[in-house]
Amino acid sequence: MLRQLKATLSKVPGGLFLAKIVWGAVCYLQFCIAFWRYGRWLGDGRFPCRWSTRWPCLYDATPKTSDFDPHYLYHTAWAVRHLAANLPEKHVDISSCLRFVTIASAFVPIEFYDYRPADIKLDSLMLGKANLTNLPFEDASILSLSCMHVVEHVGLGRYGDPLDPKGDCLAASELQRVLAYEGRLIFVVPVGAPSLMYNAHRVYSYAQVVSLFPELNVIEFSLITDDGVFIPNADLRIVEEQRYGCGCFVFNKQQR
Repeated sequence: MLRQLKATLSKVPGGLFLAKIVWGAVCYLQFCIAFWRYGRWLGDGRFPCRWSTRWPCLYDATPKTSDFDPHYLYHTAWAVRHLAANLPEKHVDISSCLRFVTIASAFVPIEFYDYRPADIKLDSLMLGKANLTNLPFEDASILSLSCMHVVEHVGLGRYGDPLDPKGDCLAASELQRVLAYEGRLIFVVPVGAPSLMYNAHRVYSYAQVVSLFPELNVIEFSLITDDGVFIPNADLRIVEEQRYGCGCFVFNKQQR
């Protein structure tokens, strides 16, 4: 009933804002009633139910668990599976999701470098500072490398980096430079109709991503669609239908 009311209000002018107010008020009223019932009828005395220590969580009672970002759930799970399948002696990651490196470091030693390094202390996880447009590594020195949901931001200033319209190209060039021959690069960026969403990110076509790495070969491409569906080994024609899909690439560098 409450969801039907919210859907109805959202159809009238200004109704979406009104729907949020009404929905919030109804949810808070439900919370107050439940608080009173719990304190009066259900409390067993072990934990005093006090109004002063209330912590209303009003929007979690949903039919399904859906409050997650499909990009970050799927691409990190996909990348962890790649590392688990290949088990490199060491893996180097540049600025990807902290959940990825902290979990994967449980079974692969990881060096994690970021423009804004995090203060995390875990076994088999080494953290350092690096600028993706000028990486502190020798040419062709890293056999297992990843950079996921990062390059699309470089040069837009969002994270305090210098403004540079070619920042993403410089970053990709550095990843290509440091990747060892016969090495693998796990790479993720938004894909779909090319666009610049300043200063959040860029969205690339499949061809644009491939052109960033002229010396590398694509050995896998998977896709997370606008609808949040993960498609392994995706048909490239689907990419063109996306506005903000998530392209998951594995590249390698062959001997010259």
